[in-house]
Amino acid sequence: MFRDHFPCNPYRLWFVFTILLVVSLAGCGVTSAPGSGGGPGGGPGGGNLACSVMSTGQRASLGGFVPFTSNSLWNTDISSAPVDPNSATIMSNWVGAVNMHPDWGTDPTYGIPYVVVDGSQAMVNVNLGAYGDESDPGPMPVPANAPVEGGSSSTGDRHVLVLDSNNCFLYEMYNASVNSNGSWNADSTAVWDLLGMGNAQRPYTWTSADAAGLPIFPGLVRYDEVAAGEIQHAFRFTLPHTRAAFTPPASHLASNSSDPTAPPMGMRLRLKASYDISGFSTNVQTILTAMKKYGLILADNGSALYVTGVSDSRWSTELDQLKTVPSSAFEVLQINPVYTNSNYPTGSAPTISSFTASATHVSSGGSVTLSWSASNAMYTIVSPGAGAVRDTSVIVKPMATTTYTLYATNQYGRTSATVTVNVP
Repeated sequence: MFRDHFPCNPYRLWFVFTILLVVSLAGCGVTSAPGSGGGPGGGPGGGNLACSVMSTGQRASLGGFVPFTSNSLWNTDISSAPVDPNSATIMSNWVGAVNMHPDWGTDPTYGIPYVVVDGSQAMVNVNLGAYGDESDPGPMPVPANAPVEGGSSSTGDRHVLVLDSNNCFLYEMYNASVNSNGSWNADSTAVWDLLGMGNAQRPYTWTSADAAGLPIFPGLVRYDEVAAGEIQHAFRFTLPHTRAAFTPPASHLASNSSDPTAPPMGMRLRLKASYDISGFSTNVQTILTAMKKYGLILADNGSALYVTGVSDSRWSTELDQLKTVPSSAFEVLQINPVYTNSNYPTGSAPTISSFTASATHVSSGGSVTLSWSASNAMYTIVSPGAGAVRDTSVIVKPMATTTYTLYATNQYGRTSATVTVNVP
């Protein structure tokens, strides 16, 4: 994965924070208040959320659940969207005379894996590294045996993707590795509300576990969807070169070309409506139909026209049919707007008007309700102990004196507030 970041400039409107320490969960126990979204067994509506249809485990079926709302740019029908006037030039100069390549198969070390957990999964701490100032802090419900992209000994991007069927959050990590105590290390992390839009969460110019600031999971080709006969979202793909710009739904650049005509992150391709797919197998037709209706979103630098999926033993050699689809069968959709480090949208970060504890002194293991009022926030996290939450309160049970931090984030930045609960 290639990454780039804007230099510090006066347009940055968020608090920069660094989280470099591990706090033992034994020192900051947590349970969820009714309607809150953090902690094992908690969550707004708990198992009644739309995500409850998911099965659990590695490569589990989502049971028809589609991440994010129907108006998310991932889930928008773009079959009638206008073609960019420079489409032919972009395809010729920056994609090239190549065929599409399915970047997944039956080999478990190929593609990007994921795991679905339920409310019984323990929350664990995540130690942040290189991109900690643009990451979401833990804790996160990541199993110690969560699959790592490329396998446990991989030296690649080492993505880890975890979906929480109990609370309907998606957790993604880049360059992740597990520790002997069950905590994880990661250079970058991102939390995504699976019930939200999915394209207006992270602050502009912040990276995610993906180079374009995007979620990874919703752009993967998965066997359970293909087997069901319908895919209702766009796919993630890579190109060798991108410029210092991004277009929605991307919110971060990862420039490796100074050429101003190179594609920006977030550029979308569409399989041409005129391309005949009748000769392909039923499963491959399902994939190609989605490429006509939802398209491909440029998410990272990599090999030309490589589409990302989830490896699964149930795939067959029919995937090789995808390798016969030429780049000439695709077109670039209109690229507008285009953002750079000088014109990306700015606005107000969330406002936290209060963050309080029902008691600031409590015996070890005693219950304390943390409550807050935050406006203009797209998502909130309480760390340590609770993690991502949807409501405005959560019950914690600190075993030792603990300072809790509330992080409120929107597309313009992040605001934080703290409260300390003392344990004699």
